Amino acid sequence: MDHTLLLIVMVFVTAVLYSSVGHAGASGYLAAMALVSVPPDVMKPTALALNIIVATIGTIQFARAGHFAWKIFWPFAVTSIPCAYLGGATQLPFQYYRIAVGAVLLFAAVRLIYTAAKKAEFEPKPLPVPVALIAGAGIGGLAGLTGVGGGIFLSPLLLLAQWASMRQTAAVSVAFILVNSLAGLAGLAGVLTSVQQLPPQIPVLAMAVALGGVIGSELGSRHIAPAVLRQLLGVVLIIAGCKMIFA
Repeated sequence: MDHTLLLIVMVFVTAVLYSSVGHAGASGYLAAMALVSVPPDVMKPTALALNIIVATIGTIQFARAGHFAWKIFWPFAVTSIPCAYLGGATQLPFQYYRIAVGAVLLFAAVRLIYTAAKKAEFEPKPLPVPVALIAGAGIGGLAGLTGVGGGIFLSPLLLLAQWASMRQTAAVSVAFILVNSLAGLAGLAGVLTSVQQLPPQIPVLAMAVALGGVIGSELGSRHIAPAVLRQLLGVVLIIAGCKMIFA
């Protein structure tokens, strides 16, 4: 019971923080589940299911705020969706899954800490469609394989390459996460099997992330950037990532 309450609190806080920057929180949910020792075969479908809820809310909120850019979204999405499906259908052995998820968490931590301190705006450069198609395939495959939506990889790419502004990045990333999470969950040997792998606490966890997603995406769409909180979250992800790799 104590672990369940702790998990609910952690996924709620994760949903608030991640959705405020255009993410859905899968890497954070994986971190939370790792900290309370949730079985690996349950972690992946649970993270994707919670991701879909928060990403749906975020996509609607950021689109309503006028930040979504279709011309940036589609080249990444068109190749990422089938690759996320294939990645979701691929089951890594236990020891390799732990290393892969741990690496994803550490990558997410570095990205969060880096972007928390990076506030400079710039004039976006034209997006090279062939490069975006290739990058989308790679990100989609990794997203499906590890049980995340891929936003933690797409966001830094868009910002470092200066293909989208901070606000456009958030809006495009959350929509990208939504389609990849749906594809990844479908690829988990079929949606029915994935649902059977979800924990009994999933209704409560779903309500927690839905509330967190509404709060966070509302803050994010109004341009409030919780930089200090993202840095703290980055520290949590580092701890959880090390736990997955070395525990």
